[in-house]
Amino acid sequence: MKNDSAKRKAHPPFDTHAENYYYLKQMNKKTPMAVVLEGGELVQGYIEWYDRNCIKLNREDAPNLLIYKSRIKYLYKTNDNKEKK
Repeated sequence: MKNDSAKRKAHPPFDTHAENYYYLKQMNKKTPMAVVLEGGELVQGYIEWYDRNCIKLNREDAPNLLIYKSRIKYLYKTNDNKEKK
């Protein structure tokens, strides 16, 4: 039965780097983002930098924010200009 271990599927990777790719893409384009916090508060700006635990949201008419990722409910792009055909 030495082939049983060879037939087992390997565990999926712990980190797919999809989150890193998404943040880098939005940072490079300076995409306007809306961040909804756990309490329902909405803040808008663009992501200036991020690390494992937080993001820095740069805002034009208000102070910049350092937001813990654990406090973010969800985020989305505010100007998704997709042409409708």
